[in-house]
Amino acid sequence: MKQRLAVLILILAFPAARTFAQQAQPLPQPQSAPEIKFDSVPFLKLSYDRNLGEVLGVAVNSKGHVVVLNHPGNANAGPVYGESTTQLFEFDEKGNFVRELGQHVYGFAYAHSVRFDKYDNLWVVDKAAMSVVKFNPEGLVMMNLGRRDEGPDEPHYRHANPPPTPVDAEFNGSTDVTWDSDDNIYVSDGYFNSEIAKFDKHGNWIKRWGSAGPGGVHANENPGQFSNPHNIGIDRDNNIYVADRGNRRIQVFDTDGNFKKFIFLNIPYDKTRHPVLGNMAANRPDETQPWVICITKTPTQYLYTADSEPGRIYKIELPSGKIVGYLGQSGHELGQFNWIHGLACPDENTLYVADMNNWRVQKLILHPDKH
Repeated sequence: MKQRLAVLILILAFPAARTFAQQAQPLPQPQSAPEIKFDSVPFLKLSYDRNLGEVLGVAVNSKGHVVVLNHPGNANAGPVYGESTTQLFEFDEKGNFVRELGQHVYGFAYAHSVRFDKYDNLWVVDKAAMSVVKFNPEGLVMMNLGRRDEGPDEPHYRHANPPPTPVDAEFNGSTDVTWDSDDNIYVSDGYFNSEIAKFDKHGNWIKRWGSAGPGGVHANENPGQFSNPHNIGIDRDNNIYVADRGNRRIQVFDTDGNFKKFIFLNIPYDKTRHPVLGNMAANRPDETQPWVICITKTPTQYLYTADSEPGRIYKIELPSGKIVGYLGQSGHELGQFNWIHGLACPDENTLYVADMNNWRVQKLILHPDKH
């Protein structure tokens, strides 16, 4: 009896160890897939007074119009640290400039992603203003989720350690947005809250799930814990895919937040090739960091994602999660990428790439049948 009591006390005293044992997933096995041939084709018609800065997002609506989320520079305003920067440019299906959207909108400070929903409403997620703004097709604000810090206040989230306790319906470094078949809204609240927030289609709070935590040496530990959920998407079966960037994995959930599985980017790469940005790591991992999520509307759905290094785009078959092809590498030349921060995939073989640190958008035409 005393031995049983002692064992029970040990289990209760160390719940983390018990949870770890329950949550550890099988070690990921290296994958192989063919390299996809592609062309990067000219598209946006820019002028000398409309140069792009860091491009963080790109989205395509049902008419083929492209919205570019641009972070411009301003040499006449300051401070350099903490300056707000957001522009939304709309181009038609031929790349001609149409208009600038969202000028002087209160929810813009450092916008992080843009998405069109199935009704051609444009949604903009702002990391610094901690807001998600919905525009109708005419460009009018229809909904705001979250709340920006008031001007006189000190920002309450920046680099807080530990971060503040999450507050229902407020964000803390929000990164992306998606919707299920019932139009419920899901926001990846990435940089500090490390969670997924769920709202109904009217913007009413429903729930949250997830918390900050490590993924382990091979990214297969602690499902439901995140290190910057950076992008999010949903397939037609309402499976939710979260790019858990810092933990080097995509996590898959149902709409109630129940974990289903991991997807890994672990096709072998040249670990001796120097990154375009950053120091050469002593021990580079087998699994690379997924930054973006884009899911096609094709009969067989595919998820496109990308890593910063080796700078590849991956084509993943759904719902299996198998990598069926990859393309590209990091660099500065046309057809190379320097931190892909956003993807739009209007069809299986056309991609628009927000090539962040190359200050451009690339339109890619894929040729999967070429060898």
